[in-house]
Amino acid sequence: MTFIMISSIIMVIMTISSGMFLIYKEHIATKSKMKKILRINLFMFIPLLIAALISLTPKIAFAMSNGIDPSDSTGLSFIAAALSTGLATIGAGYAVGAVGASALGAVSENPKILGKTLIFVGLAEGIAIYGLIVSILIIGRL
Repeated sequence: MTFIMISSIIMVIMTISSGMFLIYKEHIATKSKMKKILRINLFMFIPLLIAALISLTPKIAFAMSNGIDPSDSTGLSFIAAALSTGLATIGAGYAVGAVGASALGAVSENPKILGKTLIFVGLAEGIAIYGLIVSILIIGRL
């Protein structure tokens, strides 16, 4: 578990430092370079997530074999709550980026439709709120 914690901290530091390096060098990132950086981060994040889930599984199996209540797996509940919030906010960020860019282009052509575009951006932000509500419900069942 310590290895997973250290690896995730290193991954976060590398991501932040690469972003700061690109900003410091005033590097104009092309779409292909940004996709490459995102792929590298995902290929590092997904195995760490799988390793964390695998490292939690023996504790649950041990609890089941010793007669301890197996429904007392609070660790997996917290992971589920974190994933529901995290993935919902990632989806909301992507949606707001796409809708906001389109709304900005539409408003620049016709300023009268500003109210309608704000509604669409608000609907995209609602995705994050749904993820937060699901995580609150999961934590409430603990």
